[in-house]
Amino acid sequence: MKLAVQLLASFLFSVVFFGLALFLPAGTLDYWQAWVYLVVFVAATLLPSLYLAVKHPAALQRRMKGGPTAETRPVQRVVMVATVLAVLAQVVVSALDHRFGWSSVPVPVVVLGDVLVGAGLLLAQCVVIQNGYAAATITVEADQPLVSTGLYGLVRHPMYLGALVMMVGAPLALDSYWGLALVFPGCLALAVRIGDEEKMLRDELVGYDDYVRRVRFRLVPGVW
Repeated sequence: MKLAVQLLASFLFSVVFFGLALFLPAGTLDYWQAWVYLVVFVAATLLPSLYLAVKHPAALQRRMKGGPTAETRPVQRVVMVATVLAVLAQVVVSALDHRFGWSSVPVPVVVLGDVLVGAGLLLAQCVVIQNGYAAATITVEADQPLVSTGLYGLVRHPMYLGALVMMVGAPLALDSYWGLALVFPGCLALAVRIGDEEKMLRDELVGYDDYVRRVRFRLVPGVW
């Protein structure tokens, strides 16, 4: 029951947060792209979370304990603050773009953006289903196994790949090209987070050095 209440509270907070961040800068509720974005967000987060609540409650609990205050490493606290600000800025800039018509995104590209948002969110959720220790904070638990197959055989940080896909898709889904400018600081925050996380994993997770040699790319296959 406690987990269900936490899930509901977290879900409602996210919807209200994004709703305010979208419709206040847009200056109107007549913003169909934002409504579709919220529907995609709800579907791609709530349904997998309900599955985790039933099948893997411990994994869901780890995912729900996040944010700057939950991090134990100072670098990660700074990174999480920067990430939240980058996401908020991207949403606000996209809404302002829609309001003032700085750019015009064709409907097919908006749809593509929604597909990317949904795919990125679902990818992150699939990572949690595959690896129940994929927490929202940087930590290594006692007896935590090294997962190196499936999505982890493609890149070393598939959850962050999902976040990157969502960051690229969100401005397009929200009728904005200018919002894409905020992808760069988001990527920079991810790069810093990954670099610090891998230092800890090399020190604390058995077999991680061998895994790094076998799976070369951290975030994007063939790139980095």
